[in-house]
Amino acid sequence: MPLRTAAPNIDPTALVYGTSRERENFMKKHRTFVVGGVEPNCFMEKKHPPVKQVTFQEMREDLKNSEANSEIYMNFMKTHCCYDAIPTSCKLVIFDTKLQVKKAFFALVANGLRAAPLWDSKTQRFVGMLTITDFINILHRYYRSPLVQMNELEWHQIETWRDVYLQYSNHCLHSIPPDGSLFDAIYSLLRYKIHRLPVIDPVSGDVLHIMTHKRILKFLHIFKETVPKPHFLLRTIEELGIGTFRNIATVQQTASVYDALSVFVERRVSALPVVNETGKVVALYSRFDVINLAAQKTYNNLNISMQEAIRQRCCFIEGVIKCLPDETLETAIDRIVKAEVHRLVLVDREDMCLGIVSLSDLLQAMVLTPADISNKSNYCRNTGEECEVDKNGRPFS
Repeated sequence: MPLRTAAPNIDPTALVYGTSRERENFMKKHRTFVVGGVEPNCFMEKKHPPVKQVTFQEMREDLKNSEANSEIYMNFMKTHCCYDAIPTSCKLVIFDTKLQVKKAFFALVANGLRAAPLWDSKTQRFVGMLTITDFINILHRYYRSPLVQMNELEWHQIETWRDVYLQYSNHCLHSIPPDGSLFDAIYSLLRYKIHRLPVIDPVSGDVLHIMTHKRILKFLHIFKETVPKPHFLLRTIEELGIGTFRNIATVQQTASVYDALSVFVERRVSALPVVNETGKVVALYSRFDVINLAAQKTYNNLNISMQEAIRQRCCFIEGVIKCLPDETLETAIDRIVKAEVHRLVLVDREDMCLGIVSLSDLLQAMVLTPADISNKSNYCRNTGEECEVDKNGRPFS
């Protein structure tokens, strides 16, 4: 029997002191050197080559460097404010709540916008946002048939619609000051599940810009060459588990537009992969595509098929930008930024839909997850720690 000798000396305090995470990583990295353990590898054959000893300090430095690398984007967002990300030139349209809903949506189409802040002239303050989601909810709520006119859309003022809508939801205006960090902006967008966050000057009360996931990611991409590259960018989408992979909302190309609106409302998704009879992805129908109904004034007939609605699209649309599970996160980010879209459809080699990777998913993985904030966590801007929130998701003061 060959001689056996104890493993090289390792400071037992390495397993006693330090955080639980440090101890766990130490155990994983040095299973051969577990002090007092019962592992079969606690001793090694004398004939084995000598194993390099790693001190607790070196291990701790490695761990610290690894964590620091994963926090690069998080720190970038914390050190840049919303004002930094505001473009030099941009368009901002504001609606008075007295404006007719129909005219407001036509104005969105004419200006190529997806949303606009709402100004209440009675209270002299901003009270909310009018978005394409409102247009979808109105169509879904009041549509009956091509033969019945939707008078609510034709004659309702924005404030009338808000009175009806707010009976069934408790929406308040979430905003951020221009000196608020991009990290706080990302947290608000993801925490409240909103797509637009007004940047409001606390002194004048003016809306300066509408911050979006897309703008924040594009701002980061501008600094791509100067910001160090985190290691996780080289991992695949499948490895990182980024995106939605279960119970994916899709729509058949033979379904009606009203069917698609029902899915938008009930599932609260922002886009639907359109699939054929074999399940292959043939198009993507997003909330923004619905505004095309206003552009063409065809919203009185929602019985047409998805195939026909897609064929009739005339304004700017998002194409089906796809990605594969074995592609890296870096590839996905580059593709979504260059294509200027809001999501990637995850498919297999046969174009069968496997999931959706959205801008929210990317920002969660790149910025919030390294900060130990999950999409269900509650984060307090003042302390940077988790805190209790009320039923509307607002932190208690």
